[in-house]
Amino acid sequence: MKWHEDGHAVPADTIHANAFWHADLTEAADHLVAVVREVRPQVLVTYDQFGGYGHPDHIQAHRVAMYAAQLAAVPSYRRDLGEAWEIAKIYWSAMSAGRMREGLRALRDAGEKGFGDDWDPDGPLPPMFLPDEDVTAEVDATAYGDQKLAALRAHATQITADGPFFKVSDVQGPQALGVEEFRLVKGVPGPVGRAGRETDLFAGVDPD
Repeated sequence: MKWHEDGHAVPADTIHANAFWHADLTEAADHLVAVVREVRPQVLVTYDQFGGYGHPDHIQAHRVAMYAAQLAAVPSYRRDLGEAWEIAKIYWSAMSAGRMREGLRALRDAGEKGFGDDWDPDGPLPPMFLPDEDVTAEVDATAYGDQKLAALRAHATQITADGPFFKVSDVQGPQALGVEEFRLVKGVPGPVGRAGRETDLFAGVDPD
């Protein structure tokens, strides 16, 4: 990947032939169909069509996951991969514009520079940030914020440990990255919390 001038990722000018981005869609989906039919999950979580922030492998993961979910439910499709299974609920990961604006304002108030220095907290944001009303579920994982940040810092090939990405969390604390947001794209939503969003992705599915 490389960074676009608008602040999101795009495919790099040169991509290795073995990159997931180049995988055959049906071949990759069939591998996942076999897993779905074996594991028989109630809920599937994947990236949205933009791949979160535009990363080409994330976009491919979205395509493979959504295609495999459809194929796995067709009884006559590739019987050799197992008995058909339909996933009850599918979510796409999400990042709300409102939460990002809060983080940007916190950075400005603290006099810090960080992720999205050129973004106006009150202006347009890159396409990876959704209108708040499009986010239908959130899971509060702030108790594990430190562990999440530690895991990100350990992913040294992707994120610079002392880079600007972490400035928001330095200013706001673990809660900056502690709430995971999603949007329901298939299935019946479960009960909602005070924010009007689901708080349990498995709510409403048959436990059997």
